[in-house]
Amino acid sequence: MRSASRAAARGLREHKRPVIDRQPSVDALLGLAAELYAVADVLVDNPRVRRALGHPSTPVEGRIGLIGSLLAGKVSDSAREIAEAIVRERWSSPWDMTDALETAGDDAMFAAAERDRVLDQVVDELFRFERILDSQSELTVLLDEKPVEPARRIGLLHAVLDGRVNKISAALLEHAIRSQRKQSLTLAIDDLLEEAAERQARSLARVISAVDLTTEQTEELARTLSDLYGRPITVRTAVTPAVRGGLVIRIGDEVIDGSVSSRLSAAHLAMVAQATRQPPETRTTRQGRHL
Repeated sequence: MRSASRAAARGLREHKRPVIDRQPSVDALLGLAAELYAVADVLVDNPRVRRALGHPSTPVEGRIGLIGSLLAGKVSDSAREIAEAIVRERWSSPWDMTDALETAGDDAMFAAAERDRVLDQVVDELFRFERILDSQSELTVLLDEKPVEPARRIGLLHAVLDGRVNKISAALLEHAIRSQRKQSLTLAIDDLLEEAAERQARSLARVISAVDLTTEQTEELARTLSDLYGRPITVRTAVTPAVRGGLVIRIGDEVIDGSVSSRLSAAHLAMVAQATRQPPETRTTRQGRHL
């Protein structure tokens, strides 16, 4: 996002969160999310309306009046209130405004998970599915194949999940596949994890190790990272034997690679570089003969 949209997203938080948090039940939150996703779909399918609502030259009163007339009698008062708050902001691009509607829907989903006391479970399930996609490129391609009907790709998703995740995790993944704005499921999950961490007022550290970390090790790592970054950090761990040892830690866009595989790769590259710098007469074969 450019600066205007970043400022709009920050300003929007104080307007949408109270509306989301006052919903009376988990079902009401899930319904609100579905409505916000549907409004985003309408704007994706109607470029003239999208441009009128998202262009900064359109007066604020005109934007609010237009979205109000568009949604009158079709969505709940809460969905309309959030949509009006979104179009009231000044966005760098109409597409950023549309994405803000989807993000508000995600926020309602995470609020439902929080209300149902399964937010940590949902975050963990999203993280682990992200790791599955990272290790199975063919599955990733199939789920991202836009020419294929979303219903077929969602059917594949459920075949993979096999009912083993919370319904909110499944719904978030379904929307990421169905959305016309999300081109990559892996990137969509990455955004979802960051949104969940923001709702919890903390950052997320994705930690990859060769073997399972104990509860004590995970807690100690969370404390160390929180002290290092000066803010609360939640740790999510996954096992990837290919790292051989050590840890790979990603927090936002920053990666701390302390894995054995990385060190071996660096050592190998250093040895190759050293060999190529040696004069030809001093390089030897593995049998010790001069080249």
